[in-house]
Amino acid sequence: MQLTLKVNQGEGEYEVTTNLYVIVAWERKFKRKASNISDVGIGIEDLAFMAYEASKLAGVVIPGELDTFIKRLTVLEVVEQDEGLPTKAAID
Repeated sequence: MQLTLKVNQGEGEYEVTTNLYVIVAWERKFKRKASNISDVGIGIEDLAFMAYEASKLAGVVIPGELDTFIKRLTVLEVVEQDEGLPTKAAID
């Protein structure tokens, strides 16, 4: 499962792409399986967490806490996806 996310923390937009590490971290934090996403759906908090972790891996300067990152978000949307994940969760 791979998502490309458009993110803006108030300092300009950038894109990050999830990878296996990000998905495993998401599964551990939320106690959900990626294979069940199509049944249950994916929420904005899920996307924010994935954007946070993918941003860290990409070397983007982000706050030390997820909640602070979320407070700063002005844009979070799915740009591209594989495996038919829902794309309705987005903020502008």
